[in-house]
Amino acid sequence: MPTVVDRGLEGVVVGSTQLSNVEGVVGRLTYRGYDIDDLAPNATFEEVVHLLLYGHLPNRHELEVLKRELGARRSLPEPLINAMQNVPKTAWPMDVLRTIVSGLALFSPVNAHGEHLSDVHSAIELVAKLPTIVAAWDRIRRGLNPVDPRADLSQAGNFLYMRSGKVPHVIEEDALDTYFVLLADHSYNASTFAARVTASTRADVYASITAALAALQGDLHGGAASAAYHTLTEVKSAERGEQYVRDTLNRGDRIMGMGHREYKVRDPRARHLEAMAKKLSAHVGNSKWYDIARSLEDASRKVLQEKKPDNTIYANVDFYTAPVLADLDIPGDEFTCLFACGRIAGWTSHVLEQLADNRLIRPQATYDGPPAGPYVPIDKRAANGARS
Repeated sequence: MPTVVDRGLEGVVVGSTQLSNVEGVVGRLTYRGYDIDDLAPNATFEEVVHLLLYGHLPNRHELEVLKRELGARRSLPEPLINAMQNVPKTAWPMDVLRTIVSGLALFSPVNAHGEHLSDVHSAIELVAKLPTIVAAWDRIRRGLNPVDPRADLSQAGNFLYMRSGKVPHVIEEDALDTYFVLLADHSYNASTFAARVTASTRADVYASITAALAALQGDLHGGAASAAYHTLTEVKSAERGEQYVRDTLNRGDRIMGMGHREYKVRDPRARHLEAMAKKLSAHVGNSKWYDIARSLEDASRKVLQEKKPDNTIYANVDFYTAPVLADLDIPGDEFTCLFACGRIAGWTSHVLEQLADNRLIRPQATYDGPPAGPYVPIDKRAANGARS
């Protein structure tokens, strides 16, 4: 019987999780049984962090305890701040984030075997510190001194405060908070799977999250939002949306932010981000990003329907991430870092879930190289090193 190879593991079930469920056919995403359509407009990111890490939505006391711990853990070790100040200002933000997260392990105590503790408090520390790293580097590369984090602000509010030195407007804070909620987890996506594979070797949470950050960086995953923003900047105005789509598809290229590997209908997160993008655009005033994005989605669906009537495509979460983050004045090359600041809640929860019931993740591969043969002494090899 021939071996069936599922490239990209598409359709292959490799494990189980209690953290989130992606139902692509019906377009539903749930965190521990709670629908994202309920969580996005009602729950704060801190509530979702508690839900994922502790298994239930917090009561008021539990939420305050978590907020205090997050606030207390936001500051970075001074040597890591100094390290960022010595990095070339042209360094890619995701490279800086990945490097500094790995560096956090240097300041975490180890046991007699050289192992870092990987528990819920280690997870909370990473959730707290990722936005600090991103905001600090944002200022450092602009030639500004980092702003110390504030313990009395939300994760979203504190990040925006650390970038500007000003407490953000409630609409701006709500927009970023909603974004973090929507990005908190998404089952066995590439970066989460990378984290779980790393954790399955019994590596600690710092190594596992470093692996997740490395996997997130590519344009086919976390980098897609930056690519979508680049598209918006190329289009320039809503009136050019349809012509841009036609020109792009005629070249055989794709519209970044349109379509999703899992969802066969519109990404349920896109609806909430679109609503927030529209609200934020009105708040900012004189913003073109939402209008361009809306025109691009409409044009994409129209043109693709003409070309392939049986193939419907919809916006994914990255598509409306672009206008939201752009209107928050966040540079396009930092979008993937913001993705990480939300997904860190899911990553750390998956690492803890993996470690709690661990088995080394070690898949098989089909070998399609040359057949086995004898070793050839160096003076008898062909010019290109192949067997004679």
